[in-house]
Amino acid sequence: MLPLATTRLTKFYGNRPVVNSVNLAIPSGCVYGLLGRNGAGKSTLIKMLMGMVQPDAGEATLLGHNVAEMPAEVRQRIAYIAEGHPLYDWMTIQQAIDFVAPFYTRWNGRLVDQIINHFELPRRGKLRRLSNGQRAQVSLALAVAPEPELLILDDPTLGLDTVVRRDFLESLIQIIQRKGRTILFSSHILGDVERIADRIGVMVDGVLRVDCPTEHFRESIKLVTLEFRGVPPDWSGGGGVVSSRHVGSNLELITVGFDAEQRELAESLEPLAIDVLDLNLEDAFIEYTRGPKRSLPLFVTESTDDSYARPQGVA
Repeated sequence: MLPLATTRLTKFYGNRPVVNSVNLAIPSGCVYGLLGRNGAGKSTLIKMLMGMVQPDAGEATLLGHNVAEMPAEVRQRIAYIAEGHPLYDWMTIQQAIDFVAPFYTRWNGRLVDQIINHFELPRRGKLRRLSNGQRAQVSLALAVAPEPELLILDDPTLGLDTVVRRDFLESLIQIIQRKGRTILFSSHILGDVERIADRIGVMVDGVLRVDCPTEHFRESIKLVTLEFRGVPPDWSGGGGVVSSRHVGSNLELITVGFDAEQRELAESLEPLAIDVLDLNLEDAFIEYTRGPKRSLPLFVTESTDDSYARPQGVA
């Protein structure tokens, strides 16, 4: 059983498909980073997964149950942290804990205490008086206390400063390391995604164009610089090139890989030199999504098992 799967999940706003026939299959124990520029459809996809928005076509299943018909006892095994961390502002932190806990048959009060004490949160402090970082920390405590099997987070570190964001991620990493925990999260902070995500999805205009191991995507996108004397020629197309541009006397290519055939094409232009640069995830994402949308190559690799073993050396 896959903890999270979708089949041709689609949502229209007017005549525009904001989520367009998305197929997802996230195995148990996987940390999945969902990426995309503003308006790409990430939040709408997450809201459909949580049953907050009804799809126009397709279906989604969480922990083996259709989202539209999910029993309450299954929902208790799923946690959700919404963008902006909405909370009952008139409550104190302790009142929020006391209010939420009875809704769950399983509640790890010791874990809540550990998070509250680690972040030095004021239990008697009103939620409306907390900083954005403190609200994120309270949301994390409330979300993980039921020890969910599946955790879904919609841009949880948005608006947090660097130190608070790092502390939040450190706590999240510890939670990830608990056996069998599956996490789907969206983020605009690509460094965070690169650090903790096993797989990534990249949405472009509602279409899931990338669904593969993080390392595979990052290592596939290359910046190839061809140096010329004077005005560089145009790229004629082909050769796995996502985009091309002139920078002074250089021709810069964003390519998918750079094998012998691609090098031969580049050398046919008779450049003075060819330089191939590996990119980090942020640069690879920017360059990939900057290309013409209709010609973007697909990066889709399927998981061969319904359980995911995290690679050695991943935090």
